[in-house]
Amino acid sequence: MPRYALKVEYDGAPFAGWQRQADQPSVQGAVEAALAKLERDVPSIAAAGRTDSGVHAYGQVAHCDMAKDWDPFRLSEALNYHLKPLPVSIVACARTDDEFHARFSAVERQYLFRLVTRRAPVTHDDGKVWQVSQPLDRDAMQAAADHLIGLHDFTTFRAAMCQAASPVKTLDELRVEEHPYPGGQEFRFHVRARSFLHNQVRSFVGTLERVGAGSWTPDDVKAALEACDRAACGPVSPPQGLYLARVGYPVDPFAAA
Repeated sequence: MPRYALKVEYDGAPFAGWQRQADQPSVQGAVEAALAKLERDVPSIAAAGRTDSGVHAYGQVAHCDMAKDWDPFRLSEALNYHLKPLPVSIVACARTDDEFHARFSAVERQYLFRLVTRRAPVTHDDGKVWQVSQPLDRDAMQAAADHLIGLHDFTTFRAAMCQAASPVKTLDELRVEEHPYPGGQEFRFHVRARSFLHNQVRSFVGTLERVGAGSWTPDDVKAALEACDRAACGPVSPPQGLYLARVGYPVDPFAAA
């Protein structure tokens, strides 16, 4: 069966996450329903990451096996037609070899978290950012983030329900940018690693926000990391500011798409 890689963009607000649910809408369920309009008995699709309820994506990657030899452009157009009016879009589609696996072939995942500081409620970005009212110190947050980069036991920043075999991960990047935002400031957290623990990025951002607000110091984050204790973590940020931005592979399946 021909295999296709799909780059998927979505607004996570209406969904209970990526993974198919028996009684709740999911992004996987939406894409599989669209595929079922094109062919009968399409196998279940696999994705690079199981984003949680309310989490968005610019660059989720999934793969599907089709009975028919589809032109990739026509397949993406047909899927986008059947995905309407849901906030899910196939932004790229490419034919791959049978060895490609959206999850297991991935060597890197990049997340973006958007945090806006201003008093007035956001309007255009409602549901797309985490908004706080107090100003934040970017330099302090970056100093704290630097303690988290590298190979560590991230038990402190791991959800109790996490099913990963080990809490030991290598964090390759945690970079904090500050940008002007109408009436306030926007902070963008760029996070990159081969793989992540459940709620790891949201645990990072919620804790770093406390540093930016002056309630924690960068050394407090270092101590929390070294405690290897979930109780030492700061607050967990809400999901609406989080985006799966990019998935990296040894060879980009969409390079020629």
